[in-house]
Amino acid sequence: MKKLPIVFLILLLTTVTTFAQDRLDEILKTKNIKVCIWTEYYGISFLDQRTQKIIGIDSDLAQELAKDLNVNLEFVESSFRTFMDDLNENRCDIAMFAIGNTETRRKKVRFTTPHLSSDIYAITTKSNNKIKQWEDIDKRGIVVAVAKGTYHEPVMKEKLKNAELLLVNGFHERSQEVLAGRADLFITDYPYGKRMIEKTDWAKLIIPKTQYHMTPYAWAMKYGNEQFFNRVEKFINDIKKDGRLLNLAKKNGLAPIVKLD
Repeated sequence: MKKLPIVFLILLLTTVTTFAQDRLDEILKTKNIKVCIWTEYYGISFLDQRTQKIIGIDSDLAQELAKDLNVNLEFVESSFRTFMDDLNENRCDIAMFAIGNTETRRKKVRFTTPHLSSDIYAITTKSNNKIKQWEDIDKRGIVVAVAKGTYHEPVMKEKLKNAELLLVNGFHERSQEVLAGRADLFITDYPYGKRMIEKTDWAKLIIPKTQYHMTPYAWAMKYGNEQFFNRVEKFINDIKKDGRLLNLAKKNGLAPIVKLD
């Protein structure tokens, strides 16, 4: 393979560095930061239909980040299926809704230091006598619903050996399939599992007896924005040290999964 001239390499690196600085420069210049969120994530970035306010730890932290940068905050509606495209096509500057840091996603976007970490849980109905404990899940005849685009999809494809995996398009479809009897349970995480227990009278939470698949949750950014990335990393380090992260985790009922190290 023919080697590139050293002058070209230096020019290329200079161009990349300049571009990497532009995202933060643009945020500070326009006094506006665009944050991708998913407004159905209870405890993380949830749209309260009663008040029409977005509540949760990551929506709170997005406000803190905007304050630290002295800029205005603009929320951009996104999802687990679209956030990588939203970032790479510059529809938002950063995605802040407790995104599982997985190898597949790291190929497309860059993750910050994690601030939360969750294992996998299951939700079934109180009337389902077939599912009483975690060991009842991977059995023949059991149907497990998983939302497409979540990190639960590849994990459960690998883990399940006997149960049938049912892929659905959205988070609401998971509970609909369970309530309709087309699935015995659906796979979720700590924040969403907490929501189901608090907000419904039919849901039963199934917890693994030992760690099943712990995943760090972080924020995601487009590759190439070194200055912006470093500034966000400083923010994360600051909120872990000054108590803001822990206080907001407690406020949103997520203290058991907060990562302070």
